[in-house]
Amino acid sequence: MRTLTYAQAMREAFAQLLESDPRVFVIGQGVWSPWYAGTSLKELDKQFGRDRIIDSPVSENATTAAAVGAALAGMRPIVFHPRMDFMLLAVDPIVNQAANWSYIFGGQVQVPVVIRASINRGGEQGAQHSQALQAFFMHVPGIKVVMPSTAHDAKGLLIAAVRDGNPVMYIDDRWLYEESSEVPEEMYEVPIGLAAIRRSGADVSIVATSFMAMQAVAAAKLLERRGIDAEVIDLRSISPWDRDLVLKSVRKTGCVVLADAAWRTCGVAAELAASIAEEPFEDMSPAIARVCLPDVPAPTSAPLEKAYYPGPDDIVLAVEQVLDQKEKKWVTGSRSSIRKHITAD
Repeated sequence: MRTLTYAQAMREAFAQLLESDPRVFVIGQGVWSPWYAGTSLKELDKQFGRDRIIDSPVSENATTAAAVGAALAGMRPIVFHPRMDFMLLAVDPIVNQAANWSYIFGGQVQVPVVIRASINRGGEQGAQHSQALQAFFMHVPGIKVVMPSTAHDAKGLLIAAVRDGNPVMYIDDRWLYEESSEVPEEMYEVPIGLAAIRRSGADVSIVATSFMAMQAVAAAKLLERRGIDAEVIDLRSISPWDRDLVLKSVRKTGCVVLADAAWRTCGVAAELAASIAEEPFEDMSPAIARVCLPDVPAPTSAPLEKAYYPGPDDIVLAVEQVLDQKEKKWVTGSRSSIRKHITAD
């Protein structure tokens, strides 16, 4: 099978969608420029024309609202926001309009709009150009949110999002654009809401999103050298998220590390931690740890960025912590179980 980079896989998905469905068009800032989108939209305007690859004025609100209106009229628009931070200017058409129309009209109306938002972490871009805001949109009912981590899933999830019929937030991380994996040439879908097991294991579960899924795989290799067998789950979708697969893994291992490269408080990892903690486990509650960004804005200094963004070593440290908690819980749980049986007898 061919190997493509993440950005190349996205570009192929765009081209195949545009070629196969005349309702599909792309609109957003910098869609004619490789500086904004890397190679993910390269020369699509030359291939399909600038009436379908529309470079918009600098108005996130107007551009997104126009796409929502086009979706209501039967088109399949893909809105491109080259920096997720400034997509906040389009919260009204996303949250108040796109997310609610189908519900307001009892399912008689669909809003098949895909909103592609790029995370631009690193590169000393600072607090207003580096924010990962996925938890904000995970919180809103009526919007599906996907976060691919591989080239294969970047293509498959984009195709699935356009075909879905509901508003879908497609979040890509620029740190993944040069990552490569095998990608089929034909069109295919990666089901929204279905996580992937990147590595099977028995000692600890590591559940991660987007760029952190790749960091989790790297961490699992480091842990293997220490004799620790980690299972790595790539969520791929955070709304809906694959609750069944995650809970099955945690039941098996008894402990979990949740890795998401966004702020810790009220984040994706916090929601997963709460859901896992609420689940009734037969023997005892699992040990849980989170690997996230600190609750401060992104710095504009390379040395500070190095300390700010988590990596495999941070995941390894969190795994050591939950394994220690797990061991203590098992000892306490075993004693409680013995006392319970003695009392029953």
